[in-house]
Amino acid sequence: MGIGCALAEALHHLGNKVIISGRRKERLDETIQANPGMSAVELNVQDPASIEMVAKKLIKDFPNMNVLINNAGIIQPDDAAGVIDEDVLISTVQTNLLGPIRLTSALIVHLKSKEEAIVINTTSILGFVPLAATAIYSATKAALHTYTLSQRYMLKDTSVKVIEIVPPWVQSNNDEPRAMPLSSFIDETIKVLGTDTDEVLVEEAKIYRNNPGPNEGVFVTHLNDTMNSDGNKFLSFDKSYSR
Repeated sequence: MGIGCALAEALHHLGNKVIISGRRKERLDETIQANPGMSAVELNVQDPASIEMVAKKLIKDFPNMNVLINNAGIIQPDDAAGVIDEDVLISTVQTNLLGPIRLTSALIVHLKSKEEAIVINTTSILGFVPLAATAIYSATKAALHTYTLSQRYMLKDTSVKVIEIVPPWVQSNNDEPRAMPLSSFIDETIKVLGTDTDEVLVEEAKIYRNNPGPNEGVFVTHLNDTMNSDGNKFLSFDKSYSR
């Protein structure tokens, strides 16, 4: 199970009306069948037409909707020292950065009409301490972080609160022992979401979130040297971090 599905189920179990989205209908059907009362819509965040169509459907079918969680993300190996695969570049940027921006844009007028509303953007510790073998992914998460800061400022005098979730390395769809257990991450995230915060940081993420500064390259080098000490570690990290 990935972060998005686990978070959706946790919020559902707390009594919230949850609508999940994704490209794979069979996955959506499995999730809503396991969680009676949950709803689903098919959405391709790489496709502006799909985003526009789904946004209109959501506003029509769920007029009380007042929370948007932008969680879709893909991570793929790339080579910042060589020739970048165009498909990897385009799909990663469209999903991780353009998707959240476009979907929020399509729903923001509706959200601002609510007495209280929330936009949640899921970024990553890799937006603060990049993994060199996934440079494009790391860059999209850094970009989404700064976009979130601007979005929060621009919405500060409205009813819409903007929150950023910054996951560390999490055991999503895997049992990688070096990663944080998914259940622990979700439990801590739900607790922090219940406070008046702009950023959701579990304890494991704080050291990475606090890294940027004049000497940030030292930590970046250390992380990548550690991960690169065994060539298979990069592959393991890539598979377990994707969601």
